[in-house]
Amino acid sequence: MIQDIVKNQREYYLSGETLDIDFRLTQLKKLRNSLLQNQQEIYDAFMTDYNKCEFDVVSTELGMVVSEIDYMLAHLKKLVKPRKVRSNLINFPSRGLLVSEPYGVALIMSPWNYPLQLALAPLVGAIAGGNTAIVKPGNYAPEVSKIIKKILSVFDEKYVTAVLGGRDSNAELLDQRFDIIFFTGGTVVGKLVMEKAAKNLTPVILELGGKSPCIVDNDADIELAAKRVAWGKYLNAGQTCVAPDYVLVHKDVKNEFTKRLILWIEKYYYTDGKITKNFTNIINDKHFERLNGLIDKNKVVYGGGQSGRLLEPVVMSDVKREDAVMSEEIFGPILPLLTFEDFDTEIDTLKRLEKPLALYYFGANKTHIEKITKEVSFGGGCINDVIMHLTSETLPFGGVGFSGTGSYHGKKSYETFTHQKSVLIKGKAEINLKYPPYGDKKLKFIKTFMKCK
Repeated sequence: MIQDIVKNQREYYLSGETLDIDFRLTQLKKLRNSLLQNQQEIYDAFMTDYNKCEFDVVSTELGMVVSEIDYMLAHLKKLVKPRKVRSNLINFPSRGLLVSEPYGVALIMSPWNYPLQLALAPLVGAIAGGNTAIVKPGNYAPEVSKIIKKILSVFDEKYVTAVLGGRDSNAELLDQRFDIIFFTGGTVVGKLVMEKAAKNLTPVILELGGKSPCIVDNDADIELAAKRVAWGKYLNAGQTCVAPDYVLVHKDVKNEFTKRLILWIEKYYYTDGKITKNFTNIINDKHFERLNGLIDKNKVVYGGGQSGRLLEPVVMSDVKREDAVMSEEIFGPILPLLTFEDFDTEIDTLKRLEKPLALYYFGANKTHIEKITKEVSFGGGCINDVIMHLTSETLPFGGVGFSGTGSYHGKKSYETFTHQKSVLIKGKAEINLKYPPYGDKKLKFIKTFMKCK
């Protein structure tokens, strides 16, 4: 069945219908309408799978996809125009064109933590680029996956469709030949995707994760840092690929930061000492048990209450890099606090670790900020905030090294799902220098012309 879908999509793409700009705009509008018409079912699905409240669904899922669509609706006609570029003297008279073209049949594989956003935001880029697409939603969020299938049912299967299922579906999809694969998830599966794609030399975009550090320097605005870290870490119960994975806090402000962090956690997520009903659940029992294995009760200074799949915010202090909680990406509501004294030493350590998806810095030291931005490699990040770099359409989002390859959002989404074709348009007149026989005069001239003397 999947083989037939891919075959039919390829034939449909080759028909040329997806190349028309008005067609693409119509399909983007169709996707937007389908999303808004199914809003209540979207909210219900998230409540069933996660206990995720409507505000969080709008702000971190639905709204972000709608924003991507609206960007493309406003800018697509400009993005698709061939761009004129200057040629060089040796090709005189001539002119250059950069022409964007779709890759063809796209596979978009998304995870469970932000299942709507991470499935449909890349799809916006694929549609805008003129591709057909198969979307494979994360299997751990079954109700959201079903509503994604329903949302995409407004399209003909030969153009855009969703394929549901678990590992068997993933394996069958990866056995097919696609023209581009966009994968969001963990490093282990990301390596498998890359290995499968290599058989057909298929280009791959990998959006992975990693242990994203947050540095709180000794001159930081502690109130602001605590407020923003408490929000960013425990958003979606920490099940966010760009959440602050751990905090490196300067020894001089550690106690104050810890105190203010706990106060903001209580303000956000508790009422009369009880956890709010809107705090997101852990996705399943497997991940719940994994998270419990990372908690060192001797280092817990706050939180940790549990009920069903609800794990309340946890703060661990005096954590060392060799502790279990530092051995893998946490992906849950556990925040380790590590203390540092010398900034340069800590930066040198970060430079030797795997490159994270995000890095955050709170402080006012311009020398430290410059050192971070110039010397430390990471996908993206913020100075004096967390996560919010994702919300800007002018800032491409993606990883580097172990945290991924390639990026998207806004204009970059269009560029990711298109190939930029270089075209030289030549006039009839020419210099006969390139044609044999060459001789000493031509050799002398070409060395002078190309500065090889």
